Amino acid sequence: MNIEKARFNMIEQQIRPWDVLDPDVLELLVVVKREAFVPEAHRNLAFMDTQIPLPGGECMFTPKMEARILQEIAPKKHEHVLEIGAGSGYMAALLAHKARHVTTVEISPELKAMAQKNLADYGVTNVDVVLGNGAQGWTNPGTKEPYDAIVISGSLPVLPDSFLKQIKVGGRIFAIIGESPVMSAQLITRTSDSAYNTVKIFETDVKPLHEALVPSQFVF
Repeated sequence: MNIEKARFNMIEQQIRPWDVLDPDVLELLVVVKREAFVPEAHRNLAFMDTQIPLPGGECMFTPKMEARILQEIAPKKHEHVLEIGAGSGYMAALLAHKARHVTTVEISPELKAMAQKNLADYGVTNVDVVLGNGAQGWTNPGTKEPYDAIVISGSLPVLPDSFLKQIKVGGRIFAIIGESPVMSAQLITRTSDSAYNTVKIFETDVKPLHEALVPSQFVF
């Protein structure tokens, strides 16, 4: 397989048509080699428009989804980013190339170890991979500071308020909200101490986060 040709085709045929046109994002997809974060057994799928299986029944998002998240969240060099769901570590690597620091929280010990190894092997030094349940947010024990951006790499039936409190004014959250088969990918921006602006970006259907908060059902 001609890897660079396959990468070029992925960008031109999958990612650009999905309204990912930011030149910095497109360049980053060339710089951070996706195949380095794909399990060896599935490396031939690295550039396909498909979710790639990970241990424990999890999967990597499609390349166009990863690229769109990166474009929408738009991390900047001075920013601290929180990711919920480390997976293979690829999304954290993309975020880390644009942000100052990334904390990625993973509930599965096996995936935490995979992400940590992949990031270390790739030479990414500004990511902390933490074992824990981030389905209701995650406070950095060292600083208690809110984050500049949060990426939730799995769906939630509703967005817990705790996430809203964990971003600074001007901060952004990428979240996929709803229940199968129709979920809404949303960008939530904190515009003041008490106000938030939500933009629905696209509809999708992805696996829910483990131990996500389920809204109580009405009983009649």
